[in-house]
Amino acid sequence: MRIGVTVFPGSNCDRDALYAIERMGEEPVELWHAEADLKGVDAVIVPGGFSYGDYLRPGAIARFANVMGPLEDFGREGGPILGVCNGFQVLCEAHLLPGALLQNRHMRFVCDRVRVRVETANTPWTAGFEGGEGLTLPVAHNEGNYFAAGETLARLEDEGRVVFRYLDNPNGSVNDIAGVCNEGRNVVGIMPHPERVSDPALGSDEGLKILRSVMVGAGV
Repeated sequence: MRIGVTVFPGSNCDRDALYAIERMGEEPVELWHAEADLKGVDAVIVPGGFSYGDYLRPGAIARFANVMGPLEDFGREGGPILGVCNGFQVLCEAHLLPGALLQNRHMRFVCDRVRVRVETANTPWTAGFEGGEGLTLPVAHNEGNYFAAGETLARLEDEGRVVFRYLDNPNGSVNDIAGVCNEGRNVVGIMPHPERVSDPALGSDEGLKILRSVMVGAGV
């Protein structure tokens, strides 16, 4: 399986994501921000970092990169996309996911490990789980406070589109939301970093189960 990883100026988790894909035994493919080409990949990870220095607001400039045109088409056609941290912010700015990531409630950067619960197995990125499973994943963000207007929030909850939920909310996210999906369920955003726990040498490889799930969903 060929899994692409977008690379923007300021990305700092693209290497981690590419390494995690190698650990899975799949083929990692770099997708440079200036090229409007997904290179025939089967799935895409939009990694964390500080794309374009987080100028204006996180993800606001990356949303207009050349690679985003084909990425948006890929997502709207049902292609599996995972946005992690800054990648989640980018996907919200591109309107591939609902809601927005606001500044953390305590107005400072948070770097820690947190517990999250998988709320649904009905996405390509959670197909390897049973609903209700718990994970410990690292977070590192200043704008991770998920917010959606009341009607949107109710729809996310009613349709089972809250994919991950914090068990120890580090940032004030509404309803303890750590990750959501689009209506088609193929595009998922998650604030914690599964790619940073992809090797026992890093203290854990729990995050690989999220990344491997896309292979389960694809029948690989």
